[in-house]
Amino acid sequence: MLAQRINTALRAVPGWVIYPLALIPLLLLVWQTFSGALGVDPVKAIEHRLGEVALQLLVAGLAITPLRWATGVSLIRYRRAVGLMAFLYVVLHLATWLLLDIQLRWAEIGADLLKRPYIMLGMLGFAVMIPLALTSNNASIRRLGPAGWARLHKLTYVAALAGALHFLLLVKAWPLEPMLYLGGVVALLAVRAIRNGRRAVARTA
Repeated sequence: MLAQRINTALRAVPGWVIYPLALIPLLLLVWQTFSGALGVDPVKAIEHRLGEVALQLLVAGLAITPLRWATGVSLIRYRRAVGLMAFLYVVLHLATWLLLDIQLRWAEIGADLLKRPYIMLGMLGFAVMIPLALTSNNASIRRLGPAGWARLHKLTYVAALAGALHFLLLVKAWPLEPMLYLGGVVALLAVRAIRNGRRAVARTA
């Protein structure tokens, strides 16, 4: 089968390759910054690009399990690296907003948190990703147990949904791109819910 051949070929590709590959957008962004290619508002461009890459990685990580269900191709060994790189980009996105955009004006930050729902959603996504990043290691799996670790890492669903809604509400004009991200996240979560529902019905039948 094709899936078996792909899985066999992937065994030769270590999980760590995700880290340098996922750094390519960041390196490109650094080059664009110093070459003056980011337009009249480079800070906003940096902030937006970092957040978009974070969301892309979240969606990619969320798609790994449904891809295996649908095709038999397993990318599970790369999921940890994808999630950690998503967290890195979220941290950089937040740091750009705090340090370069709003310049640590704490009163303004507090006011924005209260009056702008997209900022609250972004902060929610960041907050739930912290325990995910801290427990993305084998020691945490042993300490929490596989079942407990799996339950904790369902927070990925919250992070992805919060990130997609954050992007959609941020742009305000309802363009196609953020709606596609949100639609993709909802579809991936729906696939999980349907499969889990069917398995629960099968167990009780």
